[in-house]
Amino acid sequence: MIVFAVILAFPLYWIVVTAFKEPTEVFSMIPKWLPEKWTLDNFKEVFNIIPFGRYYFNTILYAFGLLAVQLVTVTLAAYAFARMEFRFKKILFMILLVQLMIAPQTLIVPNYLTISNMGLLDTKTAIALPYVASAIGVFLLRQGFAAIPRELEEAATIDGCGTFRFMISIAIPLLKPTYLAFTLISVTYHWNEFFWPLIVTDSVKARTLTVGLAMLAEASESAAAWTLLMAATLLVILPLIVFFAIFQKAFISSFMQSGMKG
Repeated sequence: MIVFAVILAFPLYWIVVTAFKEPTEVFSMIPKWLPEKWTLDNFKEVFNIIPFGRYYFNTILYAFGLLAVQLVTVTLAAYAFARMEFRFKKILFMILLVQLMIAPQTLIVPNYLTISNMGLLDTKTAIALPYVASAIGVFLLRQGFAAIPRELEEAATIDGCGTFRFMISIAIPLLKPTYLAFTLISVTYHWNEFFWPLIVTDSVKARTLTVGLAMLAEASESAAAWTLLMAATLLVILPLIVFFAIFQKAFISSFMQSGMKG
C-alpha cells in the first residue's frame, strides 16, 4: 500500500520540485531530487509569456458559474424523481442512467453545430451550455432525497410546510455531504476539461487554464520549457488538490451512502 502511494505521489512531487528549479538543472546528467536554488522566476515567466491570470479568471467563472446553474437543475430533477409521482418516471430515470454511459466526446460534433448556429462560439456560454444539467448529479441527489423518511415530510406538511419549502428548508440541508461530493465532481471535471474549450474558443477572452497550458507548451521553445510547464501545471492543479484535501471525507462518505441507498 505504501509503495503504491509513493508511485502515485511521485509525479506530483516531481512537478513541484521542477517548478522551483533553474532551467539548467532540469537537463543535469544526474537527477537532482531537490533544487540547488529555489526560485520563483518560472512562475513569473509563465504570466509574462501568456495571459495566465485571464485564463484563471475564465476558468473560475466557468467552473463555479456552471456549478451554480447545475445545483439548481439537478436539485429540481432529483427531487422530482425521488419524491414525486408522474407518468414514465422509471423509464425517464433509466434514460438518465443510460446517459452516464455515453462519453461526452461522442456529442462533440452535434454540440459544436448547435453552438455555432446559436452564434455563441468563442464565449464562456459556449463552454458551459452542454453541461447545464448533470446526470451524475441527479443520480446522487435522487438517492439522498429518496432516503428521507416520508414521515418527516408528512409532519412538515401538517405544520403548513409546502413541497418547495420542505425541499429548501429540510431536504437540502440534510444532503450537505452529497452536495459537497457533487461540487467536487463538477468543479474537478470542468476545471480540467480541455478538448471542448479548445474547440469552441479562439481568443484570450474565453480560453480556460487547460487550453492556456497548451498555448504555453507551444510558446516555450527554449531549454527552460520544462520548468515553465511544471510551474504552470502546478498553478493549474494546486487549487483542486487543496479543494479535495479539505472535502475528501464528505466526498467518500457520500458515495458510500449513495451506493447503500440504491
